[in-house]
Amino acid sequence: MKSFQFNLIIILIASLVTFLSGFGNLISIIEPLSFLKFEISDSYSRYITFSTFENTYLINNEWWRLFAPIFIHFSLIHLVFNCLWVYVLGQQIEKIDGKTLFITLIIFSGICGNYAQFISTGPSLFGGLSGCVYGMFGYTMITEFQKSRIIYGLPPAIYIFMISWLVLGFIGVLSLFGLGNIANFAHLGGLIAGVIMAMVVTIISKDSYLDEKN
Repeated sequence: MKSFQFNLIIILIASLVTFLSGFGNLISIIEPLSFLKFEISDSYSRYITFSTFENTYLINNEWWRLFAPIFIHFSLIHLVFNCLWVYVLGQQIEKIDGKTLFITLIIFSGICGNYAQFISTGPSLFGGLSGCVYGMFGYTMITEFQKSRIIYGLPPAIYIFMISWLVLGFIGVLSLFGLGNIANFAHLGGLIAGVIMAMVVTIISKDSYLDEKN
């Protein structure tokens, strides 16, 4: 029997959370998954009052929130775009590098992306798998660059497009085209996390190779 794929589990959870929450409108579902604890101060205006980082994590010990926002999506196109890349690229990483590395990459890039977004914008409601997607791109891009060959089946043009998309988001072009608020720092944080992980994996692989030779 073919073993299950973790990328499909991630897609399933993100899809369930998104649809059950009505694309982020059902507070009872998204509040436990938000980066910070929050409450609705006014049921009419739906004004959100966020808790502090210290209260959320150090006092209440709700550490899952560092990672959980990746499952929240606020539009169908956001969900489809992210899940498509988690399926296509995640499947390749999981197949070539193994499930443990893939899961570690998703968790690390998700946490780094979420934390980067929080540091840059302060208390706010954000979410999405985009940080993980950029983490996967950062990982595969650096891995292929170091080995000077295509490993994961992506042409260089895809990497150029994704980096260009990141830059366009930072300079505000994407917002001008009505794409809404984009968590640019989550993308950047995820990308950096993927790059770091690729470099760490390369160092570990080289050390293992030298140990075997000795």
